[in-house]
Amino acid sequence: MKAIEIISIPVTDQQAAKSFYLNLGFEIMVEANFDKQTWIQMSFPGSPVSITLVNWFPEMPAGSVRGFVIKTDDLDKEIEELRAKGLEVADAEKTPWGRFATVKDPDGNALSLHGK
Repeated sequence: MKAIEIISIPVTDQQAAKSFYLNLGFEIMVEANFDKQTWIQMSFPGSPVSITLVNWFPEMPAGSVRGFVIKTDDLDKEIEELRAKGLEVADAEKTPWGRFATVKDPDGNALSLHGK
């Protein structure tokens, strides 16, 4: 094994989720139909790890993701910019392992922004 390549994010409305993740800075890598489904794969520019917005795994209910951490160089700046885009972002919290702020996608999947 070599690396994590794709992480599936369970959502109800792929298009609403896609808009949210575009606002976070993700880019669309692939959007294609298959077997009456849509494959939406996104990543940050230059990142080797991508996400897919899925709604076909019954054992992965929409909104169940926790512990998904996104690294940022300037947490306060990111919070300010995301709030300016209309996204709800929690205030930054300091922990022994760094500063974090939580933002939730339209289904309630919790993403932790981590930075200085």
